[in-house]
Amino acid sequence: MTVARPFVAFATAAAAGIAENLFNSAPENRKIIPDLTCPVDGCCDGLSCSPEKHRRHHTFMQKLQAALKFAISDLWGDLAGWFLVGLLLAGLITVLIPDDVFSKYLGAGLPAMLLMLAVGIPLYICATASTPIAAALILKGVSPGAALVFLLAGPATNIASLTVLTGVLGKRATAIYLTTIAVSAVFFGLLVDQIYDSIGVSAQAMVGQASEIIPFWAGLLGTLIILFLSIKPIFKTTRAWIKPSRQKPPVVQIQEKIDLNTVSESRDCGPT
Repeated sequence: MTVARPFVAFATAAAAGIAENLFNSAPENRKIIPDLTCPVDGCCDGLSCSPEKHRRHHTFMQKLQAALKFAISDLWGDLAGWFLVGLLLAGLITVLIPDDVFSKYLGAGLPAMLLMLAVGIPLYICATASTPIAAALILKGVSPGAALVFLLAGPATNIASLTVLTGVLGKRATAIYLTTIAVSAVFFGLLVDQIYDSIGVSAQAMVGQASEIIPFWAGLLGTLIILFLSIKPIFKTTRAWIKPSRQKPPVVQIQEKIDLNTVSESRDCGPT
């Protein structure tokens, strides 16, 4: 699954892009202006100074510090809340849902893929949060292919992203994108199930066994680091949910229309 997920994601994204170029009769491509601003501290806009000159503005340690700050503060700040939601949902699925529910009514095959597709498309969930949920589904008897469909469809096709895509790219492009993602997810889900059957490996038996590769002290240290890094972003997210920021209503300037005839008559100047 670790190998299949990035490979299938790459293939699905490439297929969606090719399908857009083939079936979407869009007007002439607009020129894309890249953002060449210095990512370290914005010292250069990338236009007024050449790349050769800008390379000497920062040392390797300054670039490394900026990269670590972005990864720890900005990137993980966006993922921490969703990661916690995914862990909580995975725990609820593992504890509350009986073991025979998914294996009896879902299991594997095309119906399972379509059901995972129907659940994953409207669900607002990020790729990080979907990983523990997919692991819990496999543990309950869902096939790895069906779990892979959920991993692909959930983050790529939620309601929020589809709304934005419709507004930016249009209905036709969004329909092509959604169709390509759905067809590719189901195709690769069936293919992954065939691979598991051919090599005789039970994904349900393998869930959670990878932790044996990592020493206990390394896992404990990693857990403590993740918890420490998650305190601040989760606290900020929770506070924003409980106490939404009160912003002053914007001042609306009303532009009054002046009737020139009325003004002219009031001044006894006659009609203009």
